[in-house]
Amino acid sequence: MRRRWGMALTGALVTVLLLWWVLRGESLTDIVANIAQADLWLLSASIGVGTFGYFIRALRWKILLTPVKADTGLRSRFASVSIAFMANNLLPARIGDLARAYTFSRLEPVSASAAFGSLVVERFMDGVVLLLFLIIPVYTSGFPSIEALSEGWGAGLLRLAILIVIVVTSVLCLIVVAPRLVINIAGWCGQLLSPEIGTASVKILESFISSIKIMRDARLLLLGFIWTLVFWTWHAFSFWLGMLAFGIDTGFVSAIFTTGVVAFAVALPAAPGFFGTFHAGSDFAIGTVYGVDSADSLAFAFGYHFGGWVPITIIGLYYTWALGLSLGQARSSNSDTSEDEDFTEEH
Repeated sequence: MRRRWGMALTGALVTVLLLWWVLRGESLTDIVANIAQADLWLLSASIGVGTFGYFIRALRWKILLTPVKADTGLRSRFASVSIAFMANNLLPARIGDLARAYTFSRLEPVSASAAFGSLVVERFMDGVVLLLFLIIPVYTSGFPSIEALSEGWGAGLLRLAILIVIVVTSVLCLIVVAPRLVINIAGWCGQLLSPEIGTASVKILESFISSIKIMRDARLLLLGFIWTLVFWTWHAFSFWLGMLAFGIDTGFVSAIFTTGVVAFAVALPAAPGFFGTFHAGSDFAIGTVYGVDSADSLAFAFGYHFGGWVPITIIGLYYTWALGLSLGQARSSNSDTSEDEDFTEEH
């Protein structure tokens, strides 16, 4: 409980600081006026495309779950994805992935730790593709400012993105190459605390390792990367439409770059809903790098972000109600997932 409160307070502080940073010296009147003048048709299309992206996530998840269970239901996957992002939007401590694994384990005969393992692979694939989204635009003829990525916090963001991908890749490769060694180390460390923790650690890790067997299957791995590229390109298309809605016509490549920057920015701790991190990442990519006026870039950041926040939150709340779950269960999914509860007939 104390750890959760610490994470929540840290996230809230990061949000406040980043919102102050992007809004310092800016005219709120100009930003609001630009939001009010946005093309509602383009903005609605952008939000519709972005919301459909969650359905694409659910389609991709089938590939990643194949080593665990090949015939999972689309409704179960989409409901779990929706609840996960609703939880991230409303609840502190970024529990979306845990809530997603928890929910899915209630809808399909898949353990929560196995479902969570597939999400680790998903994040790995996301990281590789998004790193390409950061790097490839830099080498296009229309990229305006390489200096922004070689100094200041832009350079720090790029280094952080590369570090995250390298660390996750290294850990996954170690698990794939020497799974028994990793299990033995986890069991030994757990035994130092108590025999029960040691046994539980081995059980959870074995379930987790079974879920990332996709890393040894070249065909599934390739399919996973193709779906990941499709999803993030689709998401960039949503960004591009949203940027056009606010009069920002810097090209589709700039939307790809902005997607990459924002995706890594929202990985930072923040208050529920990615407030602050989304806006700082978006303003850096569009305003600092591409030189768009801050009032326009911030109008896009606030308008697009809130417009996209609403639909998936409503969809997630609907599935929470329809499945007989509650926000309290989503909040407690951290401990429930670690306990690795099995699917039961009553669900």
